[in-house]
Amino acid sequence: MLGDTAVTIEDVLAVAHTLRQVRLSHDPGYIAHIRAGAGFLDRLLKEDGVIYGVTTGYGDSCTVSVPRGLVEELPLHLLRFHGCGLGAYLSHAMSRAVVMTRLVSLAKGYSGVRWDLLERLAAFLNLDVMPLIPEEGSVGASGDLTPLSYLAALVVGEREAVHRGVTRPAKDVLAELDLAPLMLRPKEGLAIMNGTAVMTALACEAYARAEYLTRLTARLTALVSVALQGNRYHFDTRLFDVKPHPGQNQIAAWIRQDLHTGEPPRNSSRLQDRYSIRCAPHVIGVLRDSLPWMRGFIETELNSANDNPIIDGAGEHVLHGGHFYGGHIAFAMDGLKTCVANLADLMDRQLALLVDVKFNHGLPANLSGATKDRAEINHGFKAVQIGASAWTAEALKLTMPASVFSRSTECHNQDKVSMGTIAARDCLRVLELTEQVAAAHVLAAAQAVELRCRATEATGGRRRDVLGEELQRFVDSVFSGFGFVEEDRPLEHDLRQSAARIQRRHWPLYE
Repeated sequence: MLGDTAVTIEDVLAVAHTLRQVRLSHDPGYIAHIRAGAGFLDRLLKEDGVIYGVTTGYGDSCTVSVPRGLVEELPLHLLRFHGCGLGAYLSHAMSRAVVMTRLVSLAKGYSGVRWDLLERLAAFLNLDVMPLIPEEGSVGASGDLTPLSYLAALVVGEREAVHRGVTRPAKDVLAELDLAPLMLRPKEGLAIMNGTAVMTALACEAYARAEYLTRLTARLTALVSVALQGNRYHFDTRLFDVKPHPGQNQIAAWIRQDLHTGEPPRNSSRLQDRYSIRCAPHVIGVLRDSLPWMRGFIETELNSANDNPIIDGAGEHVLHGGHFYGGHIAFAMDGLKTCVANLADLMDRQLALLVDVKFNHGLPANLSGATKDRAEINHGFKAVQIGASAWTAEALKLTMPASVFSRSTECHNQDKVSMGTIAARDCLRVLELTEQVAAAHVLAAAQAVELRCRATEATGGRRRDVLGEELQRFVDSVFSGFGFVEEDRPLEHDLRQSAARIQRRHWPLYE
């Protein structure tokens, strides 16, 4: 229900992934609030009032007065000259997130748009008709103008639309669904395009994937500790009580839960594990502790009116400002990608320990499950570890903050811009690479603990002495879609399947 209530990251993603439909509040007061803005603009136009982007040109052209007879055509020119996006296209789910995010902002009632336009955007979501949106072309101030022009074009029946997995001319899709193209009213083209919807939509997706990775890396750390016969008391409650970062301590608690620690032994066989095990809560905890303020930045932006000018229908004011500037999203995404890349680095280091006989405490070289008579020709996870190192290096390379690379554009009118959309796209790429590292690590960790369990059983021990119930269920789930690597085989398919599971947040972790 869109109206006066706040929308969450989870709401956006539920709509993006077609788990929920949307509808507008039909509260009479809310409808009157929406209509007040559009009505005020209509009255101002009749009185020959000067309104940026309505009776003037755009950006540096704001000093150009638009003759009254051409005002109705101006929104079409705005969306058409911005039809110059390049690069890959947003996924269908991310296009849905963009439309949802723009609708949430416009539904605040401070953009001067008609009720009919809000209903049309809601219909696009509920009928699953999406614009085909190129990823590249926004500098993240004056809004995501170029990518959002593809949404404005869909409203008027131009360019291309995606419906039922097929890309077709927008006018044909709208005709099939009996949706007449809308003639954009003055200010409506600007209202659709001059906002932070693309970067904010991508940020919602990035946040959810990053949050899941904090859980997964905690689980994998527990598995690696088991596989390497590590000192589980590195995660002791009393240790973490004296450095009380809440997110860091949550990670330690999850690992401790998996390892079922009790009283530390007086004489441990290993006093201290390497940093990638011992300091895992401290590494993962930086991201875990950053999530609350990142959520605050993202959801405040999501629930804001972020175009220009702002229309105060009740007070009858046109307020010119810079709410299209995406600095908060840019900073959150620059920070998030750095935290996520650190998880890739952590997992890469853990995986390097697992495959190396100098550090893996008796596991086979490269985690090969080959029998002794065939060990010489089998190489297990050797190449997978090389791949994980490559993906990690690329993720680390992309952590350069985008927000400090502002460029002066548009005749120096947009002379300081946020780069928020580039930061969000970078963050999603870092997430993709880190998920690939995690996909490799999931398979390697499962293989490692299985090897450890088999070695324990071979000497008369019991599997349950190695793995607790929760870790055993996780390993069983991994092996439900992945065969133990005894003889060398191509693992690309297994890695892709594992990465897809991670992106879908397939394994429920620490609910």
